[in-house]
This record gives sequence, structure tokens and C-alpha cells, in this order.
Amino acid sequence: MLNATWLDTFTTLCETGHFTRTAERLNMTQPGVSQHLRKLEDQVGQHLIAREGKSFTLTPAGEALFALGLSRRAEEGRLRDAIVTDDRDIGEVRIACSGSFAMLLYPILLPWMEAAPDLAIHLEAAPQADILSGLLDGRFDLGVLGADPEHARLEAQHLGREELCLILPAGLADVPTSYPELDARGFIAHPDGYDYADDLLNLNFPGAYPGADRMRVRAYVNQIGQIPAPVARGVGYTLLPRSGVEAFGQKDLLRVVQLPKRRWHELWLATRRGRALSARLAYSRDLIIKAAAQLK
Repeated sequence: MLNATWLDTFTTLCETGHFTRTAERLNMTQPGVSQHLRKLEDQVGQHLIAREGKSFTLTPAGEALFALGLSRRAEEGRLRDAIVTDDRDIGEVRIACSGSFAMLLYPILLPWMEAAPDLAIHLEAAPQADILSGLLDGRFDLGVLGADPEHARLEAQHLGREELCLILPAGLADVPTSYPELDARGFIAHPDGYDYADDLLNLNFPGAYPGADRMRVRAYVNQIGQIPAPVARGVGYTLLPRSGVEAFGQKDLLRVVQLPKRRWHELWLATRRGRALSARLAYSRDLIIKAAAQLK
């Protein structure tokens, strides 16, 4: 590693072209400037200047060191600017949440992205385990989880809760009141749908619900935004968190049926413990809270 003080003295010497003026600028003695030059030359193992009377020219090694010195000064300047100026509209934000919550959050993030060309937002829909591990290893700055992580390296804020919903077509004349009637319509399955069924349907139809592996499946949809689409067209039923319903573009074609026993999923916003949030992360947090408020 090059000595930063010697390199700074040499860079100033190259800028002034004079030992005395360099000493004055750096509040040093002229012999001190010469000493720094000799030590830097010893460190790189080459002469850095060729003296010509009271002036000097740079050797090829000296030109390379001068360019490095200028580059380091520029990097330090950018670092100082970044530390002093915490601009919420500049930099990167990495957020992870469920697919349904991502659909609700993304439209809220878009106006900010449009107004801030130097902002990069990475919003990833991920399973709960991946969100947790990503927060711990630094891949995500903010994560929306379904429970308090209760981890020593994380801190979490309770956002509220959202209901797990049974969704049927809006124009359905007769709402199924028993599991056989519901099963006859057929399930619009999706990656989380089977877990949702074991949770909500088993709670409301004990003894009649046979388990997710024995449901009548009409379709399987892997794209979160398209899961309610078949239901809106009168094909089958599905189960989604409230955020998945609110984010659907034709939610007026959907009917949320309230079962006798309701199931709620908690929402927690997690970050790494002890981390001071930058302006952009603090604003991202506020927008996540705004999205969660729509579910009340």
C-alpha cells in the first residue's frame, strides 16, 4: 500500500511544479517535501522526477503516480460529497416482500422513480425464508415479513395485518356455503395457494376439507398479477392476501367472501439492527407503511 501522505505531497508537488510552493501549501518545510519524495521513490523503487536546475520533469513512473494521486483525490471528494449530502433521490434501494404486497407497493414507488433519474429501486418478490436470509447477508435493505423475525441482528416494525381472502367472481348469484359446493367450482392454484388452503379452508370446513393434495384444481398460475384473472372471468375460486386483491386492475370483477372464521397475516418491516437509515431508505420505509395502510 502506498503511503497516502507521501502520495499527497508528491501530487501537490506535481501541481505546483515547485518545492517551496509545495511546502507553503502543505505547511511543511522544503526538506520535508524532499524527504516525502525520497520515501515515495524508495517505496516504488523508481525515480519519480528528473531535476533540471531548479525545475523538474516527471519520469514515466512519476506520471503514473501523479495520475493515481489525482484519481484518489477525486474519489475522496466524491466520498465527502456522499457523506455530507444525503439525497433521498440518489442511490440504490433494495426491497423484498411477498408477491402480492409487491403488486400493491410498486405503483406507489413508480412516481418517485419517475421523478428521480439517479435512483435505482430493486423490488423483489421472494419467499419469507429468502427475505430473512437476504436481510442478514445484506442483499436487501428492507424486507416485509409475515412475522416478527426476533433475530439479534434485525429490528422490525409492526405494519399491521392483512386478511387471507376467499375470492369468487363478483357476479356469482349463489355463494357456496359448504366445502363440496366450493370445491365443485375448482381452485385456481398458485405457488402459495396450497398453504393458504390448508390454513383458511381447514379452519372453516373442518372434517370436510380433505387437504391441499385432494382439491379440485381448475388452473395453476405462477404470475402473481394474473392469479385473480380466471376468477374475474367466472372460472373457479382462489385464495390470496388482501394486497393481491387490492392490486388487481379489475378488482371490481372480484368478490371477497367473508368466511365465518377469518384468518389474518401479520406484516412486519425489518432492517438490520443499528443501521442508520439513509434519506432514501427512510423514504422507502414511509412508502411501505403507506402501502400497508391500504389494507386496513
